[in-house]
Amino acid sequence: MKLFEEAKQKHLQLNTRRYFLKQSMAGLGGLALSSLFGSGDVFGKTKVNTGFDTFPNFVPKAKRVIYLHMAGGPSQLELFDYKPKLKELHGKECPQSLLEGKRFAFIQGVPKMLGPMAEFQQFGQSGTYVSDNLPYLANMVDDMTLLKAVHTDEFNHAPAQLLLQTGSPRVGRPSMGAWVTYGLGSENEDLPGFMVLVSGGKTPSAGKNAWGSGFLPSEYQGVQCRSKGDPILYVSNPNGVSRDIRRKSLDAISAMNEEQYKEFGDPEILSRVAQYEMAFKMQVSVPDAMDISQEPEYIHKMYGTKPGESAFANNCLLARRLAEKGVRFIQLYDWGWDTHGTGKDVSLTDGFRDRCRDVDQPIAALLKDLKQRGLLDETLVVWGGEFGRTPMQENRGGKEWKFYGRDHHSEAFTMWMAGGGLKKGFSFGETDEIGYYGVKDRVHVHDLQATMLHLLGIDHEKLTYPFQGRNFRLTDVHGHVVKKIIA
Repeated sequence: MKLFEEAKQKHLQLNTRRYFLKQSMAGLGGLALSSLFGSGDVFGKTKVNTGFDTFPNFVPKAKRVIYLHMAGGPSQLELFDYKPKLKELHGKECPQSLLEGKRFAFIQGVPKMLGPMAEFQQFGQSGTYVSDNLPYLANMVDDMTLLKAVHTDEFNHAPAQLLLQTGSPRVGRPSMGAWVTYGLGSENEDLPGFMVLVSGGKTPSAGKNAWGSGFLPSEYQGVQCRSKGDPILYVSNPNGVSRDIRRKSLDAISAMNEEQYKEFGDPEILSRVAQYEMAFKMQVSVPDAMDISQEPEYIHKMYGTKPGESAFANNCLLARRLAEKGVRFIQLYDWGWDTHGTGKDVSLTDGFRDRCRDVDQPIAALLKDLKQRGLLDETLVVWGGEFGRTPMQENRGGKEWKFYGRDHHSEAFTMWMAGGGLKKGFSFGETDEIGYYGVKDRVHVHDLQATMLHLLGIDHEKLTYPFQGRNFRLTDVHGHVVKKIIA
């Protein structure tokens, strides 16, 4: 009788609505994952993810991306957008035309205009203006493409970071790195295709959603690494567990997953197996890839690196090493660029200069190092924050602060890219005489995403994934390739 009841319960379980939906979804999921595992048996024999046969759609100009995100929104008016008129207006009341109908994070009442808290000079054959906050990077402007009229729809950190990195201001969408590795796969079967490095003491306001996989299979999410301590948390074997024991354990788990997959056909089981196998390979491959002590002394001097420390400079050198090893998308987040002026550490004259000093030499070294190794032309390097800063001084609570700072600004800010088939020493877009509005060749963040995918050989309208009844893509229903910046 007991055996009869158990069999009946099993029969009912397999005929529930949830089971039906899981079974019907497996076909689509299996198609989406078919290229991930090659032609062999996935269980215990996962292969390098080579992406889909349909991607790239055309000959790519770049093979990989190194994305340098300055979390908090660096001020374009103290870095790249030279506005002498703003200097003349310093200390005067902000015109009402710049305030009416506008939303600000903290500005109240009528703030004062704030002139540039930096000195500018022209550099290179391109004559690009760069402030004295970036003396090292100023010497690399002839290898850069500046986008000086970027704009976004969001003016708070987390939504703006999510919109830039995932195409939506709300959580749940796949990140840019996840989309790229989903479409193109990885060039190295022993390392993840999407790796993340964080500096500045904190993660971005959007948290790990900024490099998550959303509704894509979970193996496409970014793998966060560290430049200090164990490269990846929990990747090492516990005390008393040898590599042979770990291999036998994974084989046993894989066998159980195989039985579960045969029964339910859930594609996420395949993702779980792939992640276990990748973690096993990473125990050997990651420590070697992340060991910057192997680099010669002149390289450490060029980057300003100190092995064993947790620093942006170390992360830049790691980015170059990971690029050499075939990692498809390398994301660096540096926290601390939210310069409101409410204290010395977040002022444009002190804290902001400190942040610039920390990143200036390493970024210039990264570009120079990639170039001298012949990697820059096939690597797309991207720099920027989630938005810019206002031309007026922040007056949180309606009062002026002791230190100079600027509020969040979504209307216009500067980003730059280098390598990957772009025009060199080229500036695209213009803002008005005070840097408030983009007045020529504006670039929306969706346009940036579409252009990045294009440089990787991907038509942004064709890289889609079925979810909740429709096809989704990184740029959603927006985005245009900025063809004028492509060489």
